[in-house]
Amino acid sequence: MVATDRVTAIFADARGVHADALRLLGAGDIRDAAEKAWCATKRATYALILARTGEAPELSPDTSQGLLRLAARDEAINPLIGRYYSRQGHLHGDCFYMGNCEPIAEVRRRIIQTADYIDDAERLAGYSSNT
Repeated sequence: MVATDRVTAIFADARGVHADALRLLGAGDIRDAAEKAWCATKRATYALILARTGEAPELSPDTSQGLLRLAARDEAINPLIGRYYSRQGHLHGDCFYMGNCEPIAEVRRRIIQTADYIDDAERLAGYSSNT
């Protein structure tokens, strides 16, 4: 695993963006909260890929493909795949872009549980404070 301050900073950024998502959710702005939660998910995935490979994904498809490649080499990463694509499809695509944030309880759950995704990505990258 690549030990760099950059990975630590990206995970911190993911946590900050997720905090923004929770703030927006609390203010009743579910659409923007969904997009912030997606961005936090993507940043955490980016950091995981950078930590594991030493290479930073350049575009969104590179991040998605990088996650799939990591999972092919390490089955411990497999649980992140469904959670990543769930947020990409529901939070980013359906809720933010299309304005379809129903059922709200499911969107709220995904936004809130993005913290768990970040924790798991950080742990798998070897940067968790719990390891």
